[in-house]
Amino acid sequence: MIAPSILSADFARLAEEAAAVAGSDWLHVDVMDAHFVPNLTLGLPVVQSLLKATDIPLDCHLMIDNPGRWAPPYAEAGAHNVTFHAEATDDPIAVARDIRAAGAKAGLSVKPGTPIEPYLEILKEFDTLLVMSVEPGFGGQSFMPEVLSKARAVRRLVDSGELTLVVEIDGGINTDTVEAAAEAGVDCFVAGSAVYGAADPAAAVRALRAQAASASPHLTLVQ
Repeated sequence: MIAPSILSADFARLAEEAAAVAGSDWLHVDVMDAHFVPNLTLGLPVVQSLLKATDIPLDCHLMIDNPGRWAPPYAEAGAHNVTFHAEATDDPIAVARDIRAAGAKAGLSVKPGTPIEPYLEILKEFDTLLVMSVEPGFGGQSFMPEVLSKARAVRRLVDSGELTLVVEIDGGINTDTVEAAAEAGVDCFVAGSAVYGAADPAAAVRALRAQAASASPHLTLVQ
């Protein structure tokens, strides 16, 4: 699965930018509050407008404080997947259950420096694990390969049947890094500049998907 990140898109032309990546599996939306991360992007009103402009399922990544308060409305609005950060709440299970009750898939994200082991027991409450391969807050950073150990650990649990979730990665994904992530067990690849910086964004999505499938021990490319 490829999820183009609109953080790298032209914010003045979001409907057109969504159309430019037709055929993508998800459209990744980075919500930042200038508190949990030092940047400020967009919020619920923009997501509500974007939902009316595209049929691509929205993958909302909330890099915000107090996700218990703010995450459920994104689900209620119609987002397909709503992901929040483990570091932003003391009760991730309650937030996940509220997201699911509001009609969306629930995702948990961890920063590069956050170990995954303390969260393995609660991942059964989630539909997605988003491994950050850059520090959250800004696009265009370099991929951090050391985080792939987290993807491998969760992949083992998925393959053994202990978990059923999508392993997603976000940060520095491009033609140079997608294969290593695929080999580590990632299912869904968030790509920003690698897609929106290409002359043909939709073709870039197809190329990344094919490259990931060719390198993955568990993914198959569906034609």
